[in-house]
Amino acid sequence: MLGAPAAVAATNGSAGIGAHAKRQLSPAALAAASVATRPAISPIVVAGVVRAIEATLIAFVGTLAYYVYVFPAEGLRWPYIVAIVGISTLSIVVFQAVDIYQVHAFRRPLGQMARLFSAWCVVFLVAIAVSFFFKLDLAFSRVWLLSFWAVGLVVLLALRSGLYVLVKAWMRDGRLTRRTVIVGGGAPGEALINSLKAQEDGDVRVIGVFDDRNDERAPTHCGGFPKLGTVDDFVEFARRTRIDLVIFSLPISAENRILSMLKKLWVLPVDIRLSAHSNKLRFRPRSYSYIGTVPVLDVFDRPIADWDVVMKWLFDKIVGGLMLIAALPIMAVIAIAIKLDSRGPVLFKQKRYGFNNDLIEVYKFRSMYVDQCDATANKLVTKGDSRVTRVGRFIRKASLDELPQLFNVVFKGNLSLVGPRPHAVNAKAAARLYDEAVDGYFARHRVKPGVTGWAQINGWRGETDTQEKIQKRVEYDLYYIENWSLLFDFYIVLMTPFALLKSENAY
Repeated sequence: MLGAPAAVAATNGSAGIGAHAKRQLSPAALAAASVATRPAISPIVVAGVVRAIEATLIAFVGTLAYYVYVFPAEGLRWPYIVAIVGISTLSIVVFQAVDIYQVHAFRRPLGQMARLFSAWCVVFLVAIAVSFFFKLDLAFSRVWLLSFWAVGLVVLLALRSGLYVLVKAWMRDGRLTRRTVIVGGGAPGEALINSLKAQEDGDVRVIGVFDDRNDERAPTHCGGFPKLGTVDDFVEFARRTRIDLVIFSLPISAENRILSMLKKLWVLPVDIRLSAHSNKLRFRPRSYSYIGTVPVLDVFDRPIADWDVVMKWLFDKIVGGLMLIAALPIMAVIAIAIKLDSRGPVLFKQKRYGFNNDLIEVYKFRSMYVDQCDATANKLVTKGDSRVTRVGRFIRKASLDELPQLFNVVFKGNLSLVGPRPHAVNAKAAARLYDEAVDGYFARHRVKPGVTGWAQINGWRGETDTQEKIQKRVEYDLYYIENWSLLFDFYIVLMTPFALLKSENAY
């Protein structure tokens, strides 16, 4: 997979399609983009949650059978506790071995229940064998063991029945499918689409085809799907609707065409794959990943996916919530000071660019006179700016005006605690819009923006009066995106108060 530094180098001379230069899409593309979609659910997270629920239920059933039948007569006995934990753990291992934690298994009720029944019996046969060889068979009640097996089986089958109904509804709504676009039409594109269609339990849902060619090699339809436009059109298309996966049907030999297209597509929060099913050049099987049976080469992965999304969401809600509670007294004092200093509301709302260039509304403490507030940041605040109030100068220098953005993190969810700082829609560096000043600027929008970030704790905050300042911010933002981890977020949060002490660039 290409990293951000390589991608940045590859994008020299190509700023991509920014929000300030929206393209006119074709009627077919507009129709496809207008279809309502719901957020995707990660199959990996679903499988993990099912494992956790089943392990908990198994332990609960074993404990319940113990307290109902064994405990009244024998009291607390540790061998039973060890056996319950062991059977719960072994069950998940065996269930994993018989492959019933995949989405395709969840969609086949009879198949998954037959394998679950067999695996559950194997678990108890192993437990009986272990107790026999270690001469522990007399230490456990047979009634308890039989009750554990029978009730546990009923509970697991009931859970799987409910799971089947739920997964079926999610598949129907498109939440467990990957909305996919094929780049490159003609015969290779048609062969790829036919291979994807042939997948019996595939989760790929092809939306359409994009191709830069306008001759007979790129007809208006490919494999039964319409050509929606060029690759430049796709960047705009992906801003308007949910796209999870891009597959290039071009041969590896078309290196220049592939690189030219990647210069435009790498700024999007999507997985990008290069189809290898029709290439004559063959690598070792381990070099490929697979979409069903279709071999592909991984080019880009979305930065934060699957369990990482869950962990970052929990980090935002828990740590952000605690920070908001701790900051409430300070925020109350600031609100009173703003009211006493100048007329007007305490809070100021501003449109900024969020994840995947979506416009979001962020909260700030008002730091300017009410009749001079600049909601679109047409003019950046400079040193000694007459528009800034007395209280505003202090809270801006200490970045206390940003504290209300914790409401965005905890309640609205359109900001993260840590991430690239969201910029106002008309923010400029040296009289040029940010996306015009920096190649690949919108790649920083592949993740949710944050209240604080890697660039800010490294001194790149405040006024952006030169192109170099915004360039440095973007470089640090891209480094953060490519190297994200939960510990990295913790470190940035811990270092933010120290970074705020250096306020020479904040006005």
